[in-house]
Amino acid sequence: MLSVTDLQKTYPSGDEALKGVDLDVTGNETVAVIGPSGAGKSTFIRCINRLTEPTGGSVELDGLEITGLSGKELRNARRDMGMIFQEYNLIERLTVMENVLSGRLGYVSTWDAFRRKFSGEDIERAYEVLDRVGLEGHENNRADELSGGQRQRVGIARAILQRPKILLVDEPTSSLDPETSRAVMDLLTEIAAEDDIPVLINIHEVDLAEEYADRIVGLRDGEKVFEGTPADLDETARGQIYRGEEIPDDTAVKRPSDDDDPTESTTQEGAMRRG
Repeated sequence: MLSVTDLQKTYPSGDEALKGVDLDVTGNETVAVIGPSGAGKSTFIRCINRLTEPTGGSVELDGLEITGLSGKELRNARRDMGMIFQEYNLIERLTVMENVLSGRLGYVSTWDAFRRKFSGEDIERAYEVLDRVGLEGHENNRADELSGGQRQRVGIARAILQRPKILLVDEPTSSLDPETSRAVMDLLTEIAAEDDIPVLINIHEVDLAEEYADRIVGLRDGEKVFEGTPADLDETARGQIYRGEEIPDDTAVKRPSDDDDPTESTTQEGAMRRG
């Protein structure tokens, strides 16, 4: 389970990108993080695996405190967190297979990593993963020969090959057409279900979040202002996330007027006191 507690990020300029965000992700659920530009979505994802250093709070993965690690311990912990990047983060001059196998670099020696030498088991599994993400037959293509959707699939395959405990996904559909975007989201949610690992996705497209996520988290100005199911993301919640509107206080007890049934009002007041 991923457990994020009071996560904060303040830049040297004094800008607060995250202001104490809490979140738990468990099982094989897909959790989507939405919000306007500048809300802190990418910072949140990158602080979890410390590609961006948080300035406060804690991140735990299966009980291991990530924020206190350094050196080899941090590198080992990152093997359990598969990262899928918005801009793919591929080495363009290398082949698809070489890019995918880079997901195993954390498991080989420095010398073998330099020579890009991997075990037969890793290579066999890489072929299986490429088939799984729809890239069978493309293993010898250079990354710069691929379409955007294919590049994103290479990034997903690389992350799968890590055998991670969680997938962290930063804007996977931002440069893709609608049809390809849905194909990528189909693939990510299938991985979550079949491999029994959670997926945490930062995404701009609210319709995709509603369609594919089990749970949605809304960030605004570095704060978590919404958490619920897609069904909970009504116009009031959208207004709070994207326009900063306050949620009306529906808990106030209505005072009975002459036209109200006093019995009904008393019953409602009593029920609210008990709740």
